[in-house]
Amino acid sequence: MNNLDTDQKTNRTKLIIALGFIAIISAFFIFDGQQWLDLATIKQHREALLNYTEQNFLLAFIASGIIYTLATAFSLPGGAVLSLAIGFMFGRWKGTLLIVIFATLGATLVFWLARYLFADWAKQRLDSNPMATKIIAGFDNDVVSYMLFLRLVPIFPFWLVNLAPAFTSIPSQTYILTTLIGIIPGSFVFANLGKSLGSIDSLDQLLSLEVLLGLSLLGLLSLLPIVAKKYIPQNPE
Repeated sequence: MNNLDTDQKTNRTKLIIALGFIAIISAFFIFDGQQWLDLATIKQHREALLNYTEQNFLLAFIASGIIYTLATAFSLPGGAVLSLAIGFMFGRWKGTLLIVIFATLGATLVFWLARYLFADWAKQRLDSNPMATKIIAGFDNDVVSYMLFLRLVPIFPFWLVNLAPAFTSIPSQTYILTTLIGIIPGSFVFANLGKSLGSIDSLDQLLSLEVLLGLSLLGLLSLLPIVAKKYIPQNPE
């Protein structure tokens, strides 16, 4: 197979995947998917969700994981509500496990697609976003610490932190591992809050000052290696 045939096959693959992305995102809005990922809707059907989960645990777990992965991969709105629903349905520990695994899977899918299939399109989108420029610039320092900071502290949108690292030199394994570790605290917070789903009237209630402060402190701790490298003299060998 010559280079021309290889390029044509690659372009066809990109086109098929792109059309699939467009179809799924379009279907989400055409069929009013936002309504189903709305806090009021989830609260209205919470008893039905809980009963179904108790009777069909494995199926509910797998279905929730697939939905969460797709919502993350396609940057669909309603991630916070979905996290609350999962915490409500599966409890704080199983809910946290589900969120961490499938959010990492969805984020990894975005990363790989941006890096290997849609690099030009995604790069153009990020170049026009000042926040993306700031994120990418930060990778000039300690990659692991900076990635953990981005995951721990909710400063930037989740979809942006999924996408921007694809245009840095961060290895895929490092991206996946730091994502997996970095989203654990936030995932636990949402899964735990999900147990109080009936008393939550607005998403503004979710992240209290104490929670934000705690996540921020964890994020600052992750930056200590960068500070140490910059300000502490290294002993010559």
